[in-house]
Amino acid sequence: MAVTDAAIDKIKQMIVSGELAPGDRLPKEADLAERLGLSRNSLREAVRALSLINVLDVRQGDGTYVTSLEPHLLLDTMSFVLDLHRDDTVIQFFEVRRILEPAATAMATKLMSEADIDDLRVILESLPDEPTVEELVANDLRFHSRIAQGSGNSVLCSFIESLSGPTTRARIWRGLTQEGALDKTREQHTAIYEAIAARQPDVARSWATVHVAGVEAWLRKALD
Repeated sequence: MAVTDAAIDKIKQMIVSGELAPGDRLPKEADLAERLGLSRNSLREAVRALSLINVLDVRQGDGTYVTSLEPHLLLDTMSFVLDLHRDDTVIQFFEVRRILEPAATAMATKLMSEADIDDLRVILESLPDEPTVEELVANDLRFHSRIAQGSGNSVLCSFIESLSGPTTRARIWRGLTQEGALDKTREQHTAIYEAIAARQPDVARSWATVHVAGVEAWLRKALD
């Protein structure tokens, strides 16, 4: 593993230094191994590892390329890791959401176009009067995802969307067991939307905090 780690580090340095840019094709295996002072086997292992985390793209019969290195692509790996979380860590995911989502909401309030805000309204109004818990949670995910996209920060957006998966079960659980969860969610989403539409970032941030903190507080009680 130490040899493979060294090979990974050498390829990473080529990317960090700009010698290899996003979309570039790596030199032939034999040439690259000789140039980096590696065995072909350790180079292969390094390429395999970097392809698993979406840094490299191995195209059969065509060669190996550096990916676009876009945040959403690189953070796919984090999503996979988060999906393996234990139920007793879900509170920690909500704590992180409570930090990130209000910030993203305040940023979106300043940056979203009128068309973007209209999209948010359409999502809000698409929720049926008497939705199932699954419809409520799906609408909640779409609503928050649209706001995260509106923040204009692709890294922040990717982090928030990565946190959606680990908290979905808790959202469904709340919808099934907490009386008034539907009305509370709809009311808070409306307040967030109205603050964004009115270009009031501080108000939007506050409502987003209340919204996430409310689910977190319910979950803490439920797990006691």
